Amino acid sequence: QVQLVESGGGSVQPGGSLRVSCVASGDTASTYAMAWFRQSPGKEREKVAAISTGGTTNYADSVEGRFTISRDNAKNIVSLQMNSLQSDDSAMYICAADQKFYTFLHGYEPAYWGHGTQVTVSS
Repeated sequence: QVQLVESGGGSVQPGGSLRVSCVASGDTASTYAMAWFRQSPGKEREKVAAISTGGTTNYADSVEGRFTISRDNAKNIVSLQMNSLQSDDSAMYICAADQKFYTFLHGYEPAYWGHGTQVTVSS
């Protein structure tokens, strides 16, 4: 079992930056690939970014160049630095974990989910 707890959400103006983090605990959490998803009312859940245990990353086209995913394996933390935020980035940001990185590359259902942290971009 892996438990995921997100933090760092909040409100920011368009063009601003925000960093969200996810602490993973439990069953050798550092050996899991991690990802951030987002979901807003009326929209399908969208994978934002994923990172393998070795640091290989994958991004949605909509955030490429603006968002950066990183991980600290010693602390079992995965973070998402979000820059140049736009109103369309407003959503609940949800952390996920799976033993296989290709789960996130091919759209399969991850094994573990957090509860999410809200990000609101508004003037």
